[in-house]
Amino acid sequence: MNAFFVRTKISFYIILFICTVFSWGTPIHAAVSSEGSILIISSYNPETSQTSKNISAFLDEYKLLGGERSVVIENMNCKSFSDALLWKEQMRKIIEKYSNNPTDVPSLIIVLGQEAWSAYLSQPKGLVTKIPVICGMVSRNTVILPEDNVYLPDWEPKSVDAFDDLKDCNIVAGYSYDYDVDKNIQLIQDFYPKTKHIAFISDNSYGGVTMQALVKKKMKKHADLDLILLDGRKHTIYTVSDEISHLPENTSILLGTWRVDKNDGYFMRNATYAMEAANPTIPTFTLASIGLGHWALGGYTPCYREIGKDIANQVVNYFKNGKSKVNLKFIANQYSFDIKKLEEKGFKGKILPSGSVFVNEDIPFWKEYKYLIYSIIVAFFLLLAVLLITLLFLMRTSKLKDSLLISEAELREAKDRAEESSRLKTSFLANMSHEIRTPLNAIVGFANVLAIEDNSAEDLKKYFEIIRTNSDLLLNLINDILDISRLEAGRIKFAFEECDIVSLCQIILSSAEYARKTEAKFVLDTPIESFALVTDIQRIQQILINLLSNASKFTSKGQIVLGIKIEKEKNRILFSVSDTGCGIPLEKQKLVFERFEKLNEYAQGTGLGLSICKLTVDRLGGDIWIDPDYTEGARFVFSHPLNITISAEEQI
Repeated sequence: MNAFFVRTKISFYIILFICTVFSWGTPIHAAVSSEGSILIISSYNPETSQTSKNISAFLDEYKLLGGERSVVIENMNCKSFSDALLWKEQMRKIIEKYSNNPTDVPSLIIVLGQEAWSAYLSQPKGLVTKIPVICGMVSRNTVILPEDNVYLPDWEPKSVDAFDDLKDCNIVAGYSYDYDVDKNIQLIQDFYPKTKHIAFISDNSYGGVTMQALVKKKMKKHADLDLILLDGRKHTIYTVSDEISHLPENTSILLGTWRVDKNDGYFMRNATYAMEAANPTIPTFTLASIGLGHWALGGYTPCYREIGKDIANQVVNYFKNGKSKVNLKFIANQYSFDIKKLEEKGFKGKILPSGSVFVNEDIPFWKEYKYLIYSIIVAFFLLLAVLLITLLFLMRTSKLKDSLLISEAELREAKDRAEESSRLKTSFLANMSHEIRTPLNAIVGFANVLAIEDNSAEDLKKYFEIIRTNSDLLLNLINDILDISRLEAGRIKFAFEECDIVSLCQIILSSAEYARKTEAKFVLDTPIESFALVTDIQRIQQILINLLSNASKFTSKGQIVLGIKIEKEKNRILFSVSDTGCGIPLEKQKLVFERFEKLNEYAQGTGLGLSICKLTVDRLGGDIWIDPDYTEGARFVFSHPLNITISAEEQI
């Protein structure tokens, strides 16, 4: 056991040395603000993990709540109680270092830890009233640190109430423990009425000294009880165990805290195990949850928890609403009992205080054998699955004949579809051959005519114009066929971006009017002056130019109107192209979107433009149709979503 203690002590001091090298005297900054900073002064004592967790929780929550002031952290590195005479001076230097800084005087101080708390409360009145303070990880019951010439092992401080007795300190909020000695004494007497001696165990730490001072103060009200102090400042783990083994009859132990003995040896739970082994039958209770779960029968103890987030909320509320909206809060206490100790000591049926919590409770059957239960459940579902699979197999076998008959019908239908597909392919090739041959014949024919030398200049110009026109027609036909092929194969990527659709329509209309071959007037009909729409600008232009071009072919006079209408309730925008031309018969309105479908076989064009428009609109998530109620000519309408969903493959 000695070797274990030595290794534990060495490891602990190595950790403290590293913490000291990197943090002692060096402030840690977090966030930046031009306002007064928040200064955190922590003890950073042997219970460093809790300090670190609370500081980390505070910083995270303060940032989450929108806190903008800079946070500065100063660690006092209170390694052991033997350095207690230095704490007050350390605290004074830290406070003066920041309070005398003309560029950034802290607007608030947060004190974390018992040692830092005591050092702060021990400062002169004027120094501790300048800056408001919020406390955490502290006890209501404290002691004022002694002067430099005091021998700490013999120091007998008086317990003071930090909030009632020291009212001059500028404490605006915080979270504090309130150890209740009276209720623990009452609990001891309730279980052991014959108790005449209370042996209080405290260690060689600031927490141990403050608890001892509090117990001595409270025991004055219990004159019928004799107080025996087992003080870690004067004992090692071995001598205190020896004292426990020789305690008088009718003695009950009240545990305070034990981590450090008089030689600054640092111990974990093994210390209380050693004490229990010295006198395992003596009644034992706990003031601060030490020994609960293996030695102590029970106790009235604080509900220890992290308070970093709570302090962050208090800080934000303080700066937002002032001192009147925040206050000091005491962490609640609760009765805690060890179920096994209650049974062992014969108190199984005893009526306990309401709200009591228990440790070492028997594990319920379903928890103790949960893996076995899980295995049984899994096996049950596996058997059920096998049964279901068997039933499905039988049902599938019984339906196999019907399935074969259905398959035969589907094969016939597939054969018919294949034949129809072949017919459509043949028709497509025939149409394409016809459409290509017509302009190609004109190009070849008039090219041969150009070879004749006796052509006049006027004839040459006419022949050249015919060749150019048919070349353009052939090029447009090939481009349209390629566009249809790529649209159907999904190989055209859409480039979506935000644009002013009204401005775009004005530009498109101007281009169509410039290239017009009609006397009809081009008009833009829109109820708005601008509207931002996410779309593929090139594809919208292609659709509208196709529709405007078709309208100009069949409208010699009157007007061609490009209309815009926003339907927010349907999450779409409607584009329409209306003309005053010859119109489209109702029976042919559904056919115009088919390939190579032309109402006028003699009109120039490939017959693929509207097919391309439909495929493009479908890819944009809209629809295109002919307004059957429009009777003054033809009106083509297509929709476009207001909030278009862009897939990854459609982005460039």
